[in-house]
Amino acid sequence: MHENREISNAPSASCEGRSVKASSRTTDMHTLEKSDCAVLPVNRPNKGGQLPAEAGEGRAQMKENIDQPHMLLTQSGKGMSQGLDGVRKAARERKQERFTALLHHLSVDLLRDSFYALKHQASPGVDGVTWQEYETGLDDRLVDLHSRVHRGAYRAQPSRRVYIPKPDGRQRPLGIAALEDKIVQQAVVTILNQIYEIDFKGFSYGFRPGRSPHQALDALSVGITRKKVNWMLDADIRGFFDNLSHEWAVKFIEHRVADRRIIRLIQKWLKAGVSEDGQWSETSKGTPQGAVASPLIANVYLHYCFDLWADVWRRKVAKGDVIIVRYADDLALGFQYRADAVRFLEDVKERFAQFGLELHQEKTRLIEFGRYAAKDRQQRGAGKPETFNFLGFTHYCGRRHKTDTFTVGRITAKSGWLRS
Repeated sequence: MHENREISNAPSASCEGRSVKASSRTTDMHTLEKSDCAVLPVNRPNKGGQLPAEAGEGRAQMKENIDQPHMLLTQSGKGMSQGLDGVRKAARERKQERFTALLHHLSVDLLRDSFYALKHQASPGVDGVTWQEYETGLDDRLVDLHSRVHRGAYRAQPSRRVYIPKPDGRQRPLGIAALEDKIVQQAVVTILNQIYEIDFKGFSYGFRPGRSPHQALDALSVGITRKKVNWMLDADIRGFFDNLSHEWAVKFIEHRVADRRIIRLIQKWLKAGVSEDGQWSETSKGTPQGAVASPLIANVYLHYCFDLWADVWRRKVAKGDVIIVRYADDLALGFQYRADAVRFLEDVKERFAQFGLELHQEKTRLIEFGRYAAKDRQQRGAGKPETFNFLGFTHYCGRRHKTDTFTVGRITAKSGWLRS
């Protein structure tokens, strides 16, 4: 057993988780944004070669709640604690083991760093406390919060329900957590990221440290260009954040986390409910969009119910090349053979149904797309290849002017961020 009881020798149970859209329409596979941290890649990319846009891994912020970009550094500019570094090292070396002692990493210093990582001008939750108000007497407040968390006296408050308009005219519900809930959630996310950034697949991009929509778009373009892609599956999970199963979310997290205190914190956030116009309502499923912990919970959920399964499927079931890019609950997959794409679509529907999810039929499309699509469709008299939308951009089959070779073109989608 690890000397500080970070992990146990019990193996994990066997089982096969959106932000601001990308603003650039150019493909740059070798450049990270200014807010990103350049680190060595550890996740392998999609089947085959080492695609530079898909292989990077780093640390960054969750857009809706985090203002500071680099959570490896503390507010004072010091590096990550040796304890957290040890968690990451243990996660890398013992991929099947479960962590039994994590809460002791939630220190007053980590709570302070988590507080300063929050957006200073964010709207208050049901507590009505702003960032500026909480900063007054901050040290005493954090000592008290730390004590309540470790004594089990901390209570999560319901999220304040607000709505923002969608491009299609509908309303997207957001849940704004109370300030202390944001602080504790960010601290727990920082701890758990040391584990899950080792575990997550290279084709997962959404809300991950050091990754961005630009990198997901670049990985997709590189995959379509370099692999034998002739068909694209543009898939949408219907109401993912609203329908995520609490029971499955906890089971998935327990594959790596055996510290019951961390599990209870997550259960408190999932069950805290929402407050709308002063009325509290229970949440039996889903996790609030806008909460600090929601992106990590969502990524863990999809890691187990989709990523691991899809990676095995393309290696053992597919007859040809398959590429996968996932940004949170937005999925884009490329296939060499139409038969593989059709079979995958049917299989993934069955897979999602096991975990309370379903694809949005109207927003899930299989189209002919790739280097040979234009020629093949012209020979059949089928017209130009169709286009698809991903992360706010319309993708189309194009040709380079100088070399007359295939390329993936993209322009800003007319309706902006089209996915729900």
